[in-house]
Parts: sequence; structure tokens; C-alpha cells
Amino acid sequence: MNTPNRPAQHGHDQHEPDKAATADEYWEDFYRDRVWSGRVNPLLEREVRDGVALPPGTVLDLGCGEGADALWLARNGWRVRAVDVSATALRRGAEHAAEQGVAEAIEWERHDLARSFPEGTFDLVSAQFLHSPVAADGEREAILARAAEAVAPGGVLLIIGHAGWPTWMEEPPADIEFPTAADVLAALGLPAPGWDVERAGLVSSEVTGPEGQPGRREDCVVRVRRTG
Repeated sequence: MNTPNRPAQHGHDQHEPDKAATADEYWEDFYRDRVWSGRVNPLLEREVRDGVALPPGTVLDLGCGEGADALWLARNGWRVRAVDVSATALRRGAEHAAEQGVAEAIEWERHDLARSFPEGTFDLVSAQFLHSPVAADGEREAILARAAEAVAPGGVLLIIGHAGWPTWMEEPPADIEFPTAADVLAALGLPAPGWDVERAGLVSSEVTGPEGQPGRREDCVVRVRRTG
């Protein structure tokens, strides 16, 4: 995971949520302690290197957290708009960008994506692990529909999400429904002329638990390209 489970704009592993908390409150509390791993989501890296088939251009990173994906993209030549609801996470991401010498390649914007959305269109729109225990019904689907609108002609929308909890996890920390690839495509409602579905399915990966437990996890990968 980028790696926590984000709200309709995040991707990081959860603690027990306060159901009455707003997205701002929940994610500010989440980032009260530093979450940073510095590692790009390996599925994003693989898809961008092997599947997106675009020269580095502009990319919108929705739910960027502390910025590991954004920094990797910037180091690989992309111009990044990195978006998150947590001001703390954005500040840390900007600090890491300055440390790595890619500050000029990344713009950091604060948005609660259920209420505001970045302007413009992008060659790549990345939505990684947009799972939230405090999201309202239909919120994630509405955000992904907006994400599709932000894809420039010829560009790619890349959505990666969990398909379930890791096998070593006996008591999941939050009650979250994980959508299938078919669910994601149905929510997007993309017109057949104008979009190509290049990938829609599951990827199984080895994952190690916090106490070294071996296990596996399935993630859902959807990659669609705007052709019109």
C-alpha cells in the first residue's frame, strides 16, 4: 500500500476509526505519527514502467499521503500534482521532496476530494488504495468518476485497491468493503467509444505482517486509457 488505507483519498493501514470523524479529522489524526516508508507502491511502479506506455508528462496523484509515489514519479521525469486531505502529510511530502532535490517537479495541494477536486487534465491520473473507514456511501465512486474526467486525451487512469485483507490478519482493524475490478469499471461508467480497458483484474503479492508473519494479499488493478 502506499501504504496505509486512505480515505476516499488515501492509502494507508488503518487504526480503529471514529465513525463520527470527518476525513480531515481522521487523516490528521492518522498522520499525527510519521507513517513514512519512502517506498513507492510496487504495483504503481510496475504499471507505470511496463503498462502505461507513456513518456513522462503530467500526473495527478490522488491521496498522496506523505508522498512516496509522488517522489518516485518526479525522480522518473513526471511533473506531479500531489493531493491529500491531510496538511501534515502534505508538509512532510514537501520536506522529502526538498531533501531529494525534486521540489520543483511537485505541486502539493490540499483537497478533501469529496468536496473539492484539482483543476486541469493530466497524462496520468493515479488513484492508489482509496479506501476509507469514514467515507460516506458513494463517495469513493464519485471521486473516481471525477478522476476519469481529469484524464487528458491519450492519457491513462490507473486505479489500484485492495481486494481483501492479508492472509495473516485475523482481526481486520476496520470495516471496509473492497470493490472488485467489475465494481470499479461500473462505477466509472465510461462510454465504450472513447475509452479502452487495458487491464482489470487481481494481482496476488507476498506480504509480511508486522511481526514477521508470512502471507499473501490480493489487489485489484484497473488501467483505462482515454482514446478520444
